[in-house]
Amino acid sequence: MRLAYLCNLYPAVSHSFVRREIEGIERCGHEVRRFSLRPPRNDLKDQTDLEEAARTEVVLRQGAFRLLLAALLLSLSRPAATFRAAAAARSLSGPGANQKFRHFAYWLEAAWLVRRLEKLRIEHVHAHFGTNPAAVGAIVRAWGGPPFSFTVHGPDEFDAPITLSLGRKIEAAAFVVAITSYCRAQLMRWSAPEHWGKIKLIRCGLDDDLLNAPAEPVPSNSTEFVCVARLSAQKGLPLLIEACEGLHSQGEKFSVTIVGGGELRQPLEQLIERNKLGQVVTLAGALSTNDMHQKLREGRAFVLPSFAEGLPMTIMEAFALSRPVVTTLIAGIPELVDSECGWLVPAGSVEALVDAMKAVLHAPVEELSKKGAIGRERVHRLHDAKLAAQQISECVASALTRRDPSSS
Repeated sequence: MRLAYLCNLYPAVSHSFVRREIEGIERCGHEVRRFSLRPPRNDLKDQTDLEEAARTEVVLRQGAFRLLLAALLLSLSRPAATFRAAAAARSLSGPGANQKFRHFAYWLEAAWLVRRLEKLRIEHVHAHFGTNPAAVGAIVRAWGGPPFSFTVHGPDEFDAPITLSLGRKIEAAAFVVAITSYCRAQLMRWSAPEHWGKIKLIRCGLDDDLLNAPAEPVPSNSTEFVCVARLSAQKGLPLLIEACEGLHSQGEKFSVTIVGGGELRQPLEQLIERNKLGQVVTLAGALSTNDMHQKLREGRAFVLPSFAEGLPMTIMEAFALSRPVVTTLIAGIPELVDSECGWLVPAGSVEALVDAMKAVLHAPVEELSKKGAIGRERVHRLHDAKLAAQQISECVASALTRRDPSSS
């Protein structure tokens, strides 16, 4: 099959799961072309991401003239489809002039994509995230382009399901992938029951390099917590710093390293300075994948106090490296994490976070290593990228067969 993958931003440091999925589908023998609506950020460090950037076509790099020209040519050659695409863009837009203008831009992006996909003879488009990539995919389809599907991760889609017209996107799609049971339930909530059958549970996965990494016990002398997260509001990092202040005031000896970049770096630096935690909390910035994994190996446990999530890949990576996890009881996280492999705390509770981190510091390393081993086994069983790629390939093949029964 000839497939296209469409993302809002690809490649990206936090979207390595998309790359793994694409590579898995290619290993299944299919051709995949990469498309990103926006150009990647300049924080890519891994060679694999840099190579992906070189083979990804960026829609907005085409410039306004090419997008407008594509829309004009389609309007002349297929006026009825152009009307349907415009109607689709309007129906997907939320209230207000800003939403209408935004979806007019998606209509232009879709016009260029329709022509490009036809030139490449793409049979199916799969978008990641139910936000603007899914909107563009739906408009492409309305314009006579190939059928599309999309993967929903959360939490962004569930913060504004009506504004994002999530139900209409599900209706227009050939199928929709939910990465957790919680995610699937939310999609069912915002769609009509007759469309529930097209919502497939396919869990994101890790590649063989990480799944086959040697299982190393927790270092006996480590008192370091490692957090890998984008420095954004949903990750709850100010709460983590507040918990560090509480632990430090109790005389506990520990350190926390936060790996990742983002818009909250300066406020977090100020919070660390204000609480006199400069010797305790380190903002390490974005690291390469290898350096990040090495940091996890050196740690006593992984910690992530998120307020909103889908199911973080960083939790899976910590488990793959046999490290126990301290995280919050939200969204799809409890489908992977429980008391056998870590500590779950109520989101927003600094007291519970302090207690859990204190329990990690006082637990024997044998207990921590056992919890990490249980987490590792779960990731091997539930989160293999090869399996996810195979399942998506099967969904695409089934959708194409339904479209053209003679192809079977």
